[in-house]
Amino acid sequence: MEQKNAVNPGARPAAPAAPKAAPAKSSGGASLFSVIVIILAFIASIVIFVFVLGDGSHYVGGNPENNAKPGDYLGIVHKGGVIVPVLITMLLCVITFSIERALTIARAKGSKSIEEFVRGVRQKLNSNDINGAIAICDQQKGSVANVVRAGLKKYQEMGRETTMNTDQRVLAIQKEIEESTALELPMLEKNLVIISTLASIATLVGLLGTVFGMIKAFSALAQAGNPDATALASGISEALINTALGIGTSALAIVAYNFFTSKIDELTYSIDEAGFSIIQTFAAQHSNKGQES
Repeated sequence: MEQKNAVNPGARPAAPAAPKAAPAKSSGGASLFSVIVIILAFIASIVIFVFVLGDGSHYVGGNPENNAKPGDYLGIVHKGGVIVPVLITMLLCVITFSIERALTIARAKGSKSIEEFVRGVRQKLNSNDINGAIAICDQQKGSVANVVRAGLKKYQEMGRETTMNTDQRVLAIQKEIEESTALELPMLEKNLVIISTLASIATLVGLLGTVFGMIKAFSALAQAGNPDATALASGISEALINTALGIGTSALAIVAYNFFTSKIDELTYSIDEAGFSIIQTFAAQHSNKGQES
């Protein structure tokens, strides 16, 4: 029995191989979800562009080929051209993924505030009530509670371990917390790369649409022969619609990305704080026992 326990510390590095299947599966599910969202957003943008923005009521004479009615911004946006549906797709994706991330991070926090949860766990640790701390994790739920609960379970296991010294047991608890954190954090960071990508390319796509619109406006002016300042101004204003949509989408994506990144940092800090308390409590109590013995 002692030999079996003695080889466990050496076998621990192979243990993380089993849980790795979970992130791969969830990553595949996240990729499928992202693809579905993008496809549905593109379909919705086409519908909006053709049947809402392109409705005849927004144009002079009820004909989308004519100029938009003065002050009718829906018709003006429609005149932005074929790049408009792409920009609407990006905007819908930013909104959808932002809502999805907000719900995911809210679930990761758990039922109560993170500060109250960490404070409750530390109080239980200070009174050496490990079962009470685990009960708090069960009530809290969420990613932070899952990581702390794994650390507390390892705390109990190492408390019964007799073949390892204090430093080895502390390292085992720390490794358990790190492994649990590595499994939970990717769930919080999913789809953030899409939001950051949209923040970078939305403005460029908007500028591309503006360039296309400018080329079209000046080409029409060249074919007309006589300079028409009114027609040129109208064409340029329609082209700039793409820039406005691109900048607006990019700004929204940047705000969303920074907001969710800060929230994830808060959760990570809470995990580190609770993990540090677990490790320090275990080290203090078992070093004292070692001194007494």
